[in-house]
Amino acid sequence: MKAGGFRVSRIPPAFYIPVAQSGPLYLRAEKHNFAAGMDKIALLLLAALPLSAAAQHKRYHGDGVDDYLRFAPIAAVAALKACGVENGRGWAETGLYAAGSVAATSGVVWGLKHVVDKRRPDGTDNRSFPSGHAAFAFAGAAILHKEFGKVSPWITAGGYCIAAATAADRVRRNRHGWADVAAGAAIGILGTEAVYWLGGKLSKGRAEYSVAPTPGGVCVAVNF
Repeated sequence: MKAGGFRVSRIPPAFYIPVAQSGPLYLRAEKHNFAAGMDKIALLLLAALPLSAAAQHKRYHGDGVDDYLRFAPIAAVAALKACGVENGRGWAETGLYAAGSVAATSGVVWGLKHVVDKRRPDGTDNRSFPSGHAAFAFAGAAILHKEFGKVSPWITAGGYCIAAATAADRVRRNRHGWADVAAGAAIGILGTEAVYWLGGKLSKGRAEYSVAPTPGGVCVAVNF
């Protein structure tokens, strides 16, 4: 039918909005299509919520490659020793130095975490300072340098590069700040240096030592 010079097709009685009071001219609003579009938008928003939560979880709370990367330098020490690369020490002495360095580093880190009580950037707990991952990784790199640094400088460089990558990943995941990983690195290196210095003093004094496994762990005995 024609109205006011316009052609308007017949409109089924679904949903009408009057646009003129003088005549029976109505336009149909696409109620069905509008509602369907809103339903799709709502579904997309609901679907995005768990995706956003998952992304936030990975960004702020998740541990990843750094959990394994921190062990790489100390594992390299065992691997090189097993492959027959000479480091001037036997298995027992090498293990004693490595165990002492790790124990000293872990003890200092554990104590400081409970004393400083600094909250993590992701808010999960109050054990941010210092970074244990960084400390362990750099202790391993320092041990690798002490044992095999004379074989090739690339061994030392590789160990410290892996340790640095571990520390950087901890910051990237918002598990630590830069001050946390820097302190952890310093503790790992200085702890290892202290153990090797003490070991050198004991060796010069002809101290005798032995390492033996026990049901509760490892027993280290030193006789002067």
